[in-house]
Amino acid sequence: MLKVGDKAPDFLGIDQNENTISLKDYEGKKVVLYFYPKANTPGCTAEACNLNDNLERLKAKGYEIIGVSADSVKTQKSFAEKYHLNFPLIADTDKNIIKSYGAWGKKKMYGKEYEGIMRYTFLISEDGIIQDIITQIDTKHHSSQILEKDF
Repeated sequence: MLKVGDKAPDFLGIDQNENTISLKDYEGKKVVLYFYPKANTPGCTAEACNLNDNLERLKAKGYEIIGVSADSVKTQKSFAEKYHLNFPLIADTDKNIIKSYGAWGKKKMYGKEYEGIMRYTFLISEDGIIQDIITQIDTKHHSSQILEKDF
């Protein structure tokens, strides 16, 4: 698992608009890299909409938002269009980015154990250093959790 102070792993992914996205593209900017299990599910929708509804506040603090899940480009595009999301959603279908950030692991639901995407958010500084990792996500108030950190 990555920790605060580590260099954030660079990545290369394709977003909902088929743009290539790399962490290097954001050098000199603060990045909120958030991992979510599945587009169009209640928790993931609440989280994405909360971030989108507060996007101007987040940008005013210098944050750029990037979402990552294992959904396809087509699913990410549909999700972004349906909820008018104004930030990139990377389709990490091979889970390379997810695994490089340690956002893949054992989960439990209804007493059943399985492997899946962990709902984690990494706050990355302008020079690519992890400043904070949020692992207890309040999907309906996630932007407030980020803004509280103010690095």
